[in-house]
Amino acid sequence: MQFVVPQFIDVEDKIIGPITVRQFIMIIVAGIFLFIEYKLSDLALFIVLAVPTIVIFGAFAFVKINGMPFHYFVLNAVKTLKKPKIRIWHRQVEISSISKNSKTKDQDQDEEVESKRPTKKLVTSSHLSDLALLIDTGGLYKGSQGSNDISFNNNDQS
Repeated sequence: MQFVVPQFIDVEDKIIGPITVRQFIMIIVAGIFLFIEYKLSDLALFIVLAVPTIVIFGAFAFVKINGMPFHYFVLNAVKTLKKPKIRIWHRQVEISSISKNSKTKDQDQDEEVESKRPTKKLVTSSHLSDLALLIDTGGLYKGSQGSNDISFNNNDQS
């Protein structure tokens, strides 16, 4: 049996002309904010408050960046600023503040930390081709080492 696969599932439903449900709700909320601002302030203050309100709600309702609604862009920007992906710690030690005794202690600690760091495995093109053949044959290919267990050590660079 053949089934109909839905197309354009990321397109929002339009309710009034080109306005979507999300945009319509944003316009209603902006109207409520503007009404409250109008009732609680005089005309000059209302104009000062209304302009940013219209700009903010208009941006969230109608602006798209890279094909995505503006609120997704704002959420992604906040998430990126809050938690950056790469965290690098550079330990900087001033030489004038270190005595000779603490210097040897720090060197011992540094050597201990170096020994505990995981080593980066080197992958050569022959290993990659062995892996590709292993995956393409569904595990039937035994590789150049005669088994399915291909090791990637720093010393093994064949």
